Amino acid sequence: MAHIRIHQEKAADPAALAALCPFGAIRADGGKLDIDAGCKMCRICIRRGNGVFEYVEDRSPSVDKSAWRGIAVIAEQTAGTVHPVTYELIGKARELAGKTGQTVYCVLIGHEVAEKADELLAYGADEVFVYDDPALEHFRIEPYAAVLEEFINAKHPSAVLVGGTPSGRSLAPRAAARFRTGLTADCTFLDMQPNTDLDQIRPAYGGNIMAHINTPNHRPQFATVRYKIFSIPPKGAASGRVTRRAVPPEKLASGISVVRVAEKQRETGIEEAEVLVVAGRGVRRAEDLAMLEELAGLLGGKLASTRSLIEAGWVNPRSQIGLSGRTVKPKLIITCGVSGAIQFVAGMNGSELIVAINTDPDAPIFKVAHIGVRGDLYQIVPRLIEKIKNGKGR
Repeated sequence: MAHIRIHQEKAADPAALAALCPFGAIRADGGKLDIDAGCKMCRICIRRGNGVFEYVEDRSPSVDKSAWRGIAVIAEQTAGTVHPVTYELIGKARELAGKTGQTVYCVLIGHEVAEKADELLAYGADEVFVYDDPALEHFRIEPYAAVLEEFINAKHPSAVLVGGTPSGRSLAPRAAARFRTGLTADCTFLDMQPNTDLDQIRPAYGGNIMAHINTPNHRPQFATVRYKIFSIPPKGAASGRVTRRAVPPEKLASGISVVRVAEKQRETGIEEAEVLVVAGRGVRRAEDLAMLEELAGLLGGKLASTRSLIEAGWVNPRSQIGLSGRTVKPKLIITCGVSGAIQFVAGMNGSELIVAINTDPDAPIFKVAHIGVRGDLYQIVPRLIEKIKNGKGR
């Protein structure tokens, strides 16, 4: 951060100097000059103030990066079941560690969860730190943040990767604030420089730009990543270390009491589907969605949608793909009448095979599609349905 220093001893005419600011940010009170939050740093006062005002560039804080080594992944689990985003993050951490010669740590927090440590090792972690305590059976922000703080103070990891889940989005900022460091939420791309600076890319301004974020002067570097952004690495033989650690009981105190846990009936969402048929703005009527649902059913898949149809009330919001919806990575995705705005593409460009149907040859979706079909979905989809039915009837 930079600021403007005022040399009061040189201010012969404070009122005239205050008038230099076109934004009215300079005040002359009691013969002294002051600059308020209205300053736009245009520096007009510096150029015309005859040495009264001085531009000062604050020195950035420095950190000994050699003292911070390793990439940590927070293993999210519920009732002993590890969330798949954990394995995706271990795979990415393994990739980043390979570029910089670092160790991949995994932090497993809960009660009676130690048996999951070998599984985390099998997916690529070098060392799993297990914090097992009855007070950690259910996610509560205070004790979980205390555990993460203890781990970071003990191992000094360069970067900490957290799943972009409801609990992860609660835990990561709490921990980052304790270390007065940066956090980039909902990253879609991660890379690491040789000096261990983490390159974090995420959509900004509604997905209209991709922000490239670095935290060069602070450690550790925090990032949250949505489920299905990265791929789960192949599972191998478990090798590495399991280290048990504990946190003093007073650190695990919480103002939250878990009275009852009710298991919610699991719904298979579009994130789990291997085949998706996506309805876009090219669908003219809500009744026409039945045609796309039929195609999805014949392929053993699900119907998904873009934001425009959600806003029209035609489709369940849980079926929306994109930055404000779900991130998916199916084996096959067929987009029907989808233009391919960046907000939508960011939620599905990891799909194995992308087939796009659109009448506009310049539609952005064709830039990411593996197979592009230029034509009217009302002509193409019925023919696809017919061919699939004929093929199954043989």
